Amino acid sequence: MKKHNFNAGPSILPRIAIENSAKAILDLNGTGMSLLEISHRSKDFQAIIDEAVALFKELLKIPANYHVLFLGGGASLQFCMVPYNLLKTKAAYLETGVWAQKAIKEAKLFGQIDIVASSGDKNFTYIPKGFTIPADADYFHITTNNTIFGSELRYDIDSPVPLVADMSSDILSRPVDVSKYALIYGGAQKNLGPAGVTFVIIREDILGKVDRPIPTMLNYKTHIKEGSLFNTPPCLPIYTCMETLRWIKNLGGVEKIEEMNKRKANLLYDVIDNSKMFIGTVEKDSRSLMNICFVMKEQYKDKEDAFMDYAKTKGMVGIKGHRSVGGFRASTYNALPIESVQALIDCMHEFEQNNA
Repeated sequence: MKKHNFNAGPSILPRIAIENSAKAILDLNGTGMSLLEISHRSKDFQAIIDEAVALFKELLKIPANYHVLFLGGGASLQFCMVPYNLLKTKAAYLETGVWAQKAIKEAKLFGQIDIVASSGDKNFTYIPKGFTIPADADYFHITTNNTIFGSELRYDIDSPVPLVADMSSDILSRPVDVSKYALIYGGAQKNLGPAGVTFVIIREDILGKVDRPIPTMLNYKTHIKEGSLFNTPPCLPIYTCMETLRWIKNLGGVEKIEEMNKRKANLLYDVIDNSKMFIGTVEKDSRSLMNICFVMKEQYKDKEDAFMDYAKTKGMVGIKGHRSVGGFRASTYNALPIESVQALIDCMHEFEQNNA
């Protein structure tokens, strides 16, 4: 049976990236050595990280005064590194979900936090609008896509202070004006590569403004100076990121990816909006293209488990909603083919015909 991978992360990757990574594990570019055993100081690995950085810069049109880093620790470590390096007195945060809340919790250890707006009053089912960013904040932090609740901020904010964004689950899903951001970070395990590596896109001039001593490994300057090679990096995940970036470029870049993602999401949202049994959980103008959340309508709540069981028989993987929301979540990341979305739609139609 063909599997349709809707996992929220770690998630589906381009097949060619997986296959080429597997080949490199056995023999890296005919060297007779495995990718898993080469030195990260070797010219073979330097070529890998150089290409990954160059592709990232090319695909997102990253300006010359930015650095691209590949680090460990996941986005969760960035929740700490960002305020450690940038928060001198006060920072502003937009509270749009669990991951934003986790970032806020860490930042409070370093200074005053101003939550400029929150969608917590409606269980994070929308992106707040009309908020004011305090001009005296050291930076303004946003989480662009909320994997758990299925909302997304799909435009680049104009901020009077340095803008910091957690783009873990929508990086490379659409064009981004990087020049509007001081720092962009995220875990790779949604749209870029396997778990174990974190990307950071950073404008160096925002650093060096705090008075506190920063531990070496938590200092962005350390990793900029050493080109992400201060300590042994996660070599295999970086290689897979490079392969994924190659795949995106060969497809036509992020512009083409965005077109594909909109088509997939629109197909599924249209079915949800016209369904007898299913209903979306997010306000329409805040809907994510990456994580599509829906539940059974009230009169069919008792059939949720039955639909989950039925979907599994049709090869659906990872569509169970997060416990904070319940219901279902279809993660339609870059590498998910439209055929899988259509298979889920067919599954929903069949179940509805037999149970509504």
